[in-house]
Amino acid sequence: MTKQPESPLIGWDIGGAHVKAARIEQDVVTDVVQIACPLWQGLDKLDAAIADVLSTLGPAPRHAITMTGEMSDLFVTRADGVAGIAQRLRALLAGNIALYAGRTGWAAVDEARTRAEDIASANWLATATWLSTVLPQALLVDVGSTTSDLIVIAGGIATHSRSDADRLISGELVYAGVVRTPLMALAPAIDFMGRRHRLMAEHFATSADVWRLLGELPAHADSYPTADGGPRTPEASARRLARMVGRDLGEGTMDDWRALAAAFADAQLGALVEACRELPGMVALAPEAPVVCAGAGRFVAARLAHVLGRPAITLGSLLADIAPDCADRVTTCAPAVAVARLAANKQ
Repeated sequence: MTKQPESPLIGWDIGGAHVKAARIEQDVVTDVVQIACPLWQGLDKLDAAIADVLSTLGPAPRHAITMTGEMSDLFVTRADGVAGIAQRLRALLAGNIALYAGRTGWAAVDEARTRAEDIASANWLATATWLSTVLPQALLVDVGSTTSDLIVIAGGIATHSRSDADRLISGELVYAGVVRTPLMALAPAIDFMGRRHRLMAEHFATSADVWRLLGELPAHADSYPTADGGPRTPEASARRLARMVGRDLGEGTMDDWRALAAAFADAQLGALVEACRELPGMVALAPEAPVVCAGAGRFVAARLAHVLGRPAITLGSLLADIAPDCADRVTTCAPAVAVARLAANKQ
């Protein structure tokens, strides 16, 4: 008997800063999209982001959801956030909705509150679970706009972490991304012009200024306002960086400010290297196991691979069944693609 093709499916990753979505049709990832969604400003931001996604991807009869947006301070508790997001999605999406509940499988919208501990912030687990079906050994490094996920794959997922709290302890979650991270979070002090400068503990600049000034931040990732609401030009980025060390733009050349940006980039990379030292399963990981680079900051993951002496591959390169122009967006939106694939494969 001929197997009937599966109906279209959209995988969703509902974050606190972005909504990511991937459409699968006849087992092929046909399109992937990321939309800025400052969820802390209200659920109406989620409404608008969902509408934008659907206008691009089109409707679908099935939806697989993972989320981290429940951590937003819009919600009093994480359980409130999981339930609130799930209920909102039911109102916004036509069709069957399945919530990814990590190691316990899938949950219905009506189960969101009672199973919130399994559903909350499980997007990393969706990516790692899918990746473990493709590679026997790897280090998944997903560097996003706000955070970095570091997960060892070694004959399965080499961690028992269940929550963000667990992963902050283990080093698997590092609050260092390539867009929204305040620079004072990367290091207490930085070397500049031959002197050690303690940093101003003010939200004067973000990691986007660093990577923008170094020419590595992709335009599609640069979607959030700057710290001062100013332009995203190299000069404006340099001015914001200068303020972090108590200086004005005119006190250095653009080469000086690029050197300062490079110092902040090294500090961010150093935080990831430090986290890798005690990752669950890292000691047993084979030397030839690759770093699988994902997220808008995949270029940081590639730098990490170089420091660790491991080969680097992008997550998008591991999928054969994707539209020709989707590989880059698949890499950026890894959890949305992963949760869609898991749902399509009924895992």
